[in-house]
Formats: sequence, C-alpha cells, structure tokens
Amino acid sequence: MDLLGWIVIITGVAFLFLGCLGIIRLPDVYNRVQAGTKCTTMGACFTIIGVGIMQPGWFWKTLIIAVFILISNPVSSHALGRAAYKSGIPLWGKSKTNQAAEFEQKQKKR
Repeated sequence: MDLLGWIVIITGVAFLFLGCLGIIRLPDVYNRVQAGTKCTTMGACFTIIGVGIMQPGWFWKTLIIAVFILISNPVSSHALGRAAYKSGIPLWGKSKTNQAAEFEQKQKKR
C-alpha cells in the first residue's frame, strides 16, 4: 500500500508543480486563476488521498477533505474571477473572446 500511496502523492505533487508553473507563466489574472484552480484542486486531492492510502485509519477523513476541496475550490476561484472582471481588470490583449461581455450584452437586450 505504501508504494501506491507514494505514487498518488507524487502525482499530486506534479499537479501542484504544474499549477505553480502556470501561475508564473500565464499572461493575465483569468488564465492564472484557471491554472491555479485546476492544478491545485487535483494536486491537493491526490496528495491528501495518497496520505489516506498510506494511513488506512485516516482514509475516510482524507476522502471527506478531498470532496470538500473538489466542491469549494472551483466555487472560490469563480468568485475571484468574477470579482476581477467586475473590478475592471482587463483581459490579455491577445484574448479572442470575452464571453462575459457577450452574456451581459444579451441580458441588456432582453
């Protein structure tokens, strides 16, 4: 079980590393929020479940924590992205679409 636990933990650490790399490399706040959310959600869940695999007495507790992260992390990042948009932080200059602006225009026409 220890080997499987270590494999799951290392997979989680790889996701966390890629998320950090994405936050550093991506051009604007919206792309950074997306990279940070996806990678940290998967990375944290894999890491925590790996600990649960290595410590079978903790498995159900770690599973509950992972489910909480799966639910709360995307919701919080959505709130951050929406707050950034409402604050007027511009998109990256080479962005091709602005779906939030298109949605707002459709709402005004109604």
